[in-house]
Amino acid sequence: MYGKLDFIVAKYEELSMKVSDPDIINDQRVWQKHIKEMSEMEPIVKKYIEYKRTKDQLFETKGMYDQGTMDDELRDMIKLEISELEKTLEILADELQLALLPKDPNDDRNVILEVRAGTGGDEAALFGADLVRMYMRYAERRGWKTEIMELNDTGIGGIKEAIMLIKGKGAFSRLKYESGTHRVQRVPDTESSGRIHTSAATVAVLPEIDEVEVEVDPNDVRVDVYRSSGNGGQSVNTTDSAVRLTHIPTGIVVTCQDEKSQIKNKDKAFKVLRARLYDMKLKEQNDEVSQQRKSQVGSGDRSERIRTYNFPQGRVSDHRIGMTIYKLDYFLDGDIDEIIEGLITNDQAEKMKNF
Repeated sequence: MYGKLDFIVAKYEELSMKVSDPDIINDQRVWQKHIKEMSEMEPIVKKYIEYKRTKDQLFETKGMYDQGTMDDELRDMIKLEISELEKTLEILADELQLALLPKDPNDDRNVILEVRAGTGGDEAALFGADLVRMYMRYAERRGWKTEIMELNDTGIGGIKEAIMLIKGKGAFSRLKYESGTHRVQRVPDTESSGRIHTSAATVAVLPEIDEVEVEVDPNDVRVDVYRSSGNGGQSVNTTDSAVRLTHIPTGIVVTCQDEKSQIKNKDKAFKVLRARLYDMKLKEQNDEVSQQRKSQVGSGDRSERIRTYNFPQGRVSDHRIGMTIYKLDYFLDGDIDEIIEGLITNDQAEKMKNF
C-alpha cells in the first residue's frame, strides 16, 4: 500500500510542475486534464503526508521515552502521548486504505431511477407511488433536482411505472444501493377485516449516460409516435406527442409521454435507452458488476426483496445488511440516509477484505 502511496505523491509532484509550465498552460485541454488528476489525488496526498508526520512524531516520542532520564509524572505523560499517536496512526492507515479502494466511475453521475409496481395489484401500485415520493423527498433534502420522464398511473393514486431523472453531485454513489425489490406489509384501505397484505415494487437505478459514451445507431431504433393517454394538459391528448422507442438488436422498449412536445419526449426516451444499453454493456463486460446487479429489477415477486416496509410495526428492514429502524414515516418522507450509510459502510468493508 505504501509503495502505491509513494507513487501517487511522486505523480502529484510531477503534475504540479507540469501545470506551471507555460507550454502546458497554453494547451487548456491538457492543463485541465492535469488539474483534474491533481484534484483527485490531493486528498490522498494530504492524508499520506499527515500519516508520515504522525509516524515521525511517534518515533521521536518513543525515543524520548526510551531515554529513561525523567521523573514518573513526565514518563506517564509521554506514555499517554505514545498511546494516542498509535491510535491516530491506525486511524490514518485505515483512511488511506479506504481512499485507495477502486472507485465506481459512475458515482458522480446523475441517476435515471425507475419504479414499477410488482406483485399485489392496486396495493403494489400505491406502494410504488410511495417510493416515488420518497425518492423525490430524498433528492430535495440533498439539494438535487428531479424531473419526471415517464409516469403511468392507475388513476387512484398509484403508479404502474415511473421513470425520473435525478440530477446532483454524487447521486448515483448513494442511490445505486436502492436497486432491487422493495416489499411492503400493511392493511390496505379497502381491507375491511384488517388483514395485512404483502405487496412489492421494483426499483432500478441507472447512471445517466452521455450521447458520446453510448452511441445508438438510428437504424437500430424503431420510433413510433402516438397520442398520449392520461392527464397532461390540454394539448397532450390531441397530438401525437408520445414516443415509443424499440431498440431492435436488444428488444429494449422505452416509452415517454410526459411532455407535450414530441421532440422532448423523444430526447428523454433516448436518455433512458442509452442508460439501459450502458447497464447491459456493463453486465456483459464485468462479471463482478453483473453479479451485483443481476437481480436489480427482479420479477417483482414478494420473495425477491432487498428491503421490507412493515406498517403495523412502523419499521424498515434492509435484508442485505440486517439493519432495522423503527421510523417508517420519516423514512418514507425521504429520511433514508441511515440505511444508505450502512450500505456504503458494508460495501467498503467488503472491498477492503479483497484489497
